[in-house]
Amino acid sequence: MFTGIVNGIAQVVSIDKKKDFHTYTVNFSPILLKNLKIGDSVAHNGCCVTVKCINNMYVLFDIMKITIENTNLGILNIGDYVNIERSLKYGDEMGGHIISGHIMNTAEISKILKLNENYILWCKVKDYSLMKYIFYKGFICIDGISLTISNIMKNEFCISIIPETLSSTTIGYKKIGQLVNVEIDFYTQIIVDTTKRLIKKNISRLFR
Repeated sequence: MFTGIVNGIAQVVSIDKKKDFHTYTVNFSPILLKNLKIGDSVAHNGCCVTVKCINNMYVLFDIMKITIENTNLGILNIGDYVNIERSLKYGDEMGGHIISGHIMNTAEISKILKLNENYILWCKVKDYSLMKYIFYKGFICIDGISLTISNIMKNEFCISIIPETLSSTTIGYKKIGQLVNVEIDFYTQIIVDTTKRLIKKNISRLFR
């Protein structure tokens, strides 16, 4: 499990692309490397992947076909940076919200607004069915960052980025048209799906 509080950014230094999966190597800082072991879970742009090998400061990860197809990890290039979060441990401070690291889909950045100290991103979801989980002031995880939704319009939503997040993640380098990974708050999914199922069940009883 993760919190959506990014621990740092790391650069992709090599990518080995095979038919059904990619293996890529990321240069970790000493802070990100601390106590890291083979088999550990690490979130890359919010996507949970497993440590395959550690060679000094270089860490290898396998990216399977389903991850390549449904996240932005499959379109990474050598030299790109990714947001990194180590998995949550007992006793750690819970600063964001509970993240599983299971990306639901991607969204396209449709607009970037820079107004004084305000940095605002508008994102358009690829799968319109996800909009039923997106609420004003609700939680959302974008490229591994726990954020709050500040506006919604049709199949787009808006998030405001504070200066600290801009300086410690990759979000400030994003451009219009680029894809970001999206994970909806798990508890929101449960509430929406359960409510929908109960309403449907009760309606069907009325017309028996």
